[in-house]
Amino acid sequence: MSFTGWLARIHQWLDLTRKVDFLAPLLLRLYLAPVFIAAGLNKIGSFDSTVSWFGNPEWGLGLPLPWLMAFLATAAELVGGFLLLLGLGTRYIAVPLMITMLVAAFAVHWDNGWFAIAPSNPQTSMAQPLATVGLPGAEASLENSEEVGKRLEAARSILEKHGNYDWLTARGNFAILNNGIEFAATYFIMLLVLFFHGAGRYLSLDFWVGRRLAGGAIPSGS
Repeated sequence: MSFTGWLARIHQWLDLTRKVDFLAPLLLRLYLAPVFIAAGLNKIGSFDSTVSWFGNPEWGLGLPLPWLMAFLATAAELVGGFLLLLGLGTRYIAVPLMITMLVAAFAVHWDNGWFAIAPSNPQTSMAQPLATVGLPGAEASLENSEEVGKRLEAARSILEKHGNYDWLTARGNFAILNNGIEFAATYFIMLLVLFFHGAGRYLSLDFWVGRRLAGGAIPSGS
């Protein structure tokens, strides 16, 4: 068989996986739903503090109409999380959730760079090859990684001397929160996929609603 023949055969085998293509949007929804539900419940549980943080220009976001902004963000996350779980109105609710992620990325996390958890070894940091090509901010990220390594080493030394270090690290190593845009950007991309492709046809109310509206035929996009 020729090389192009093998490529065609491989392509046919790959096409067989389309029978389970519902898994991708389903898993995206099941992954994102608890993230947003938890975020919404957290805001409800401390709503007054959330409003203050939205409105305060010194230690918060300094946004106008903070009560309204906090309410919209809370509603988008909580209601949106349950709608994602049900696969109902998925493409519609993806829009306000993406807006929420953009606000989080640019208003809250932007000044902290990319990483959510600060890497402690500049030699293995994703910023290393980016600094080589001169990407702005990459060199600063590597410098931050060096400082993170020093802080972690100091903390480790203190804990080994004055605490039960083995017990403290039994479930994982200590890390320093960098609070960058990484998670917000990742969630935005995942939501963008759902916006374009919909909830999928498995465990999705959108699929059955679309099928009903199409007169029983399987809708082309669900």
